[in-house]
Amino acid sequence: MPIGTAFHERTFALCESLNYREWSGYYTVSAYEAHHEHEYSAIRNAAALIDVSPLFKYRVTGPDATRLVDRVITRDATRMSAGQVYYTPWCDEAGKVIDDGTVTRVGEQTYRWTAADPNLRWFHQNAAGLRVDVEDISEQVAALALQGPTSARVLRAAAEADIDRLRYFRMTSGRIAGVPVDVSRTGYTGDLGYEIWMPAGSALRVWDALMHEGRPFDIRPAGMLALDVARVEAGLLLIDVDFHSSKKALIGMQKYTPFEMGLGRLVTIDKAPFVGRAALAAEQRRGPARRIVGLEVDWVEVERLYDEFGLPPVAPTAASRVPVPVVRGTQQVGRATTTAWSPTLKRLIALATVDAPHFVEGTELRIEVTIEGVRHFAGATVVATPFFNPPRKTATPPA
Repeated sequence: MPIGTAFHERTFALCESLNYREWSGYYTVSAYEAHHEHEYSAIRNAAALIDVSPLFKYRVTGPDATRLVDRVITRDATRMSAGQVYYTPWCDEAGKVIDDGTVTRVGEQTYRWTAADPNLRWFHQNAAGLRVDVEDISEQVAALALQGPTSARVLRAAAEADIDRLRYFRMTSGRIAGVPVDVSRTGYTGDLGYEIWMPAGSALRVWDALMHEGRPFDIRPAGMLALDVARVEAGLLLIDVDFHSSKKALIGMQKYTPFEMGLGRLVTIDKAPFVGRAALAAEQRRGPARRIVGLEVDWVEVERLYDEFGLPPVAPTAASRVPVPVVRGTQQVGRATTTAWSPTLKRLIALATVDAPHFVEGTELRIEVTIEGVRHFAGATVVATPFFNPPRKTATPPA
């Protein structure tokens, strides 16, 4: 049975809809109101506070901490400086992705590692022979994502930390309401945003301070439904939906390599040996057999299909995680794993796994659309992701 996170006392009082879901054994709000549109609007137009405490969190320390991180992840950990954050996948021996997450170099010999799935055993297996300690701190550390255009102003008001000089994918330490916190310039929305890490026992003080200081900046708590739409707009993948961990996959087609996930830029083949390097080097030479890409659906054609039924077109309010076929001519060439209506872009978009050579940008495909239980196909074009990529996402907000 799920349990509440360190913020449950506050999120439960605010959750008018009582719309919850389970995330890694915790109660997580799907939407605070009957509909998530206000929460999505806060992400894109103001500031949204999202409880992301159910993430698995690990602390890696010791003289060989960097060697362990470098042995596991696909990026070059030896190039990380203290205060830097990597987003990275890590793979099994066959080059198939086990999980993805962030690795933060908190100090010279200390890292904080986040993951969607439990990875402690894998880290310990790869730590053999190294002078390193890996500790699961998931229950000790609470986490909040503060996302949106006014998020920097909220933090300036609430935090004793150097927010003005905090660059994209960097972290700093400070205090909020007297509580020691780490603040990283990261997030899962594709917008200006921060993630705040704190002792679980003091989490409510941080929540209260952010909500109080955030009122002039239209802060609002946001749940998973709003976050799901935002992450699709940002072209960000979700484990068990857009790809599967190789440790849990039931069949081969559920396993993905970083190149198939469109994360080839995060694979450094010529660094020190790491798990899966040989397989990934071979794939880099021959090219991936498929790739996760963005699709933009022809909404005019969708409207025409609805019109044939005498119905008004229906834009989905929540992101759909139901996989649907993607075809070219009469041949199925892939499947869309997440489809969402973008309120910001006013477009129907999807993340889809598409076979080579059909994943090339600009390729015209067709995607299944079901109306009144009848299956149809509408046009869809392969486009670059992220779909939504505002300059403020990576810019350092001016003081």
